[in-house]
Amino acid sequence: MEQADNWAAGTTILVVLAHPDDPEFFLGGTIARWTSAGFTVKYGLLTKGERGISPEFPDSQELARVREVEQTEAARVLGVHELYFLDYPDGYLVPDLDIRREVTRLIRKAKPDIVVSCDPQNYFVHETYLNHPDHRAAGQLVVDAVFPAVSNPSFFPELTEEGYPAVKVSELWLSLPAQANVVLDVSEYWQQRAQALLQHKSQIGDPERFLAHLEERRLDNSGPDDRYVERFRRIIFRK
Repeated sequence: MEQADNWAAGTTILVVLAHPDDPEFFLGGTIARWTSAGFTVKYGLLTKGERGISPEFPDSQELARVREVEQTEAARVLGVHELYFLDYPDGYLVPDLDIRREVTRLIRKAKPDIVVSCDPQNYFVHETYLNHPDHRAAGQLVVDAVFPAVSNPSFFPELTEEGYPAVKVSELWLSLPAQANVVLDVSEYWQQRAQALLQHKSQIGDPERFLAHLEERRLDNSGPDDRYVERFRRIIFRK
């Protein structure tokens, strides 16, 4: 069976999510798989996560600076090629037209073949966790930017005047899906994902305890034969 991500050489993927550490938590194994396959992966982070829980950094501005560095290091571990930070206020993200314009600009600037975000319809993750409103807002912003604004020059025409004309996106992938239609086995990238997550020192607490917790979550999210998998909703646009 052909793999869902069996794309041509030179494929560019843009991952747009709300906070530093979201890419590694939501799809870190998949990102490592894609960069290992030779694809170009870029990140767009809508906030710098200054309200992330971190008793060592009560100053939110300092925490934002720390988390930007941590995200840069985590991306390096996974082989990510480029990062963009849009710097909207953490915790207050809403899918309004102004931010949709900025997300549209980001996608047109990055010119990706594939765009990845998270599922805006997923309010509940497992049975113990409410999905953060910023996660859902980020997903809604990306969905609404990808269609119809990114590929239609009549939306936000000022972007074309700025040098960001309409571009075509081939696929949209949504992580943390309410209903998955793609499951990727990324077991061989588990350790690389863990090493990337360890770069987020302000967020994880004691590394040994964090790794033990991560292993518990791996088992909860395993497929057959304890293979670690990551799930997505994949939308393929007509050519």
